[in-house]
Amino acid sequence: MNYFICTYTLYLPISIVLTIWVARVLFKNGRVFLVDIFHGNAQLADSVNRMLVVGFYLVNIGYMSLVMKEDTNIAGAQVVLEVLSHKLGWIILILGAMHFLNLIVFFKLRNKAQFNKPTFVKVDVTE
Repeated sequence: MNYFICTYTLYLPISIVLTIWVARVLFKNGRVFLVDIFHGNAQLADSVNRMLVVGFYLVNIGYMSLVMKEDTNIAGAQVVLEVLSHKLGWIILILGAMHFLNLIVFFKLRNKAQFNKPTFVKVDVTE
């Protein structure tokens, strides 16, 4: 079997599975922040959460596609593993960076929502 095809055959599924796993974790756990940011409006939070996941998929799968091409000579199994390690390492770093970027955005939005949250003063009108 051609080592290039072997590398691509391993690279794509591993990268896609990693991306799907991270997106699901972000989707599941990000909802709480978004509901808080949108003052309990769960429908809006879920909608924004889905859009964030779509954007996450587009960025990561686009990056995976761009870096898939390999120009070096893949002469054996050792080089296959080295190339996979290099490519998957970058994918994992990008996924981690996207995760932290999402966290930063969520915390900034949450802080802004907390700052702008209306405060109510309970007034006793009984005399």
